[in-house]
Amino acid sequence: MTRLRYVLALLGVSAMLVAACGGDDEGEAGTSGEGAATTALSPDAANNAKGDVTLCLPKDVSGAFTKTIEAFNAENTGVNAQLLELSESADEQRNQMITRLQAKTAECDVLGIDVIWTAEFANQKWIEDLSQVVEQRRSEFIPSTIETANYEDKYWALPHNSNAALLYYRTDQVDQAPTTWEDVYQQAAANDGIVYQGAPYEGLTCDFLELLYSAGGQVLNEDGTASAIDSEQTRQVLDFMVKGVEDGTAANGVTTYMEEESRRYFESGRATFMRNWPYAYALGNQAPKVKGKFDIATLPGFGGNEGAGVLGGTNLAISAFSDNKGAALAVVNYFTGEVGQRLIGEGATPPATVAAYDEPSVRKAIGLPDEIRDAVAAAKPRPVSPLYPQISQAIYENVNAALSGKASTDEAVRTMNDEIEQALATF
Repeated sequence: MTRLRYVLALLGVSAMLVAACGGDDEGEAGTSGEGAATTALSPDAANNAKGDVTLCLPKDVSGAFTKTIEAFNAENTGVNAQLLELSESADEQRNQMITRLQAKTAECDVLGIDVIWTAEFANQKWIEDLSQVVEQRRSEFIPSTIETANYEDKYWALPHNSNAALLYYRTDQVDQAPTTWEDVYQQAAANDGIVYQGAPYEGLTCDFLELLYSAGGQVLNEDGTASAIDSEQTRQVLDFMVKGVEDGTAANGVTTYMEEESRRYFESGRATFMRNWPYAYALGNQAPKVKGKFDIATLPGFGGNEGAGVLGGTNLAISAFSDNKGAALAVVNYFTGEVGQRLIGEGATPPATVAAYDEPSVRKAIGLPDEIRDAVAAAKPRPVSPLYPQISQAIYENVNAALSGKASTDEAVRTMNDEIEQALATF
């Protein structure tokens, strides 16, 4: 992995993570002007498209977005792409996009949306239905990444980059990566413990869901209309995590740690295990106390079940208010195609397509291509709901309360369930 990419990534790790001109929309599905098209955008809409396209994307910390735009424009297809960089903060990115979408401005043709925003944006009719495009290109992508664009049996974006957490372990303390969380905690207790993201924020939701999914639990019912989190699996997982804090297996202070605090704790040599994202691998190999003394593995299982990761990443959607959807689709296809996926991978961000991981330049930049591809393939989307922000907040606040000793497991689960139900009732 390139050192520059990861040094820059520190600036926005927890996330991390201009006017558009009109053109020929012939062959596209029609819109009412109030939101998304009534029918899916045809793959043919990109054929012979011309004009300008603005991509509203997160801060280009690796330079991959700029390089992809330069490569696309050099092909002289008649479509000219330009980048509008948004904030480094995921919350601010979302707010910047929503402000434009609520105003129905055509400023952004292509939107780089966090995978957890799909349902919200689709429900508000802010983005185009790309189901036909996805079906035509489905085989190119790691299957799990495609499902992050699914809402109500339609697909609203194409995956651009992905992410899934890994288990880091000290090779000078344990012989091999444990295959169950129970064994991880047992070996951690016998050595220097485990560190993860236990602060009340999105990272803790991911940590908790990784164990919950592996235990066979779920957050919502099958159609997303009711909470399913008040379950034996939820109590079992939360009890397990609470016990790890109470008996000192988890790092002292873990309930205040995000990604960077966790990484620095592990790099100081004070933990045997760490749950974190792939970015921490290259940085760890620059840290004197753990360099050459750790390895990584996909997440272990729980309760006799296989391990389950939680997907991160960014998908590319087309604004319902774009004046040039055909040209926007041409740009999206390029970003998610061979060249775009190679360039995002060379920036040390995990690509979404299968083939990109076989590119020599990507393998060199990522450093752990097979392990990361396996982790992404095994991971699952977070709950798909327009109300996901409220659902996640109910999870991380109550899990943190239990870990911090402010609530019992039963109290935390019942409150979590009540708050999710209250959020769903507003929809």
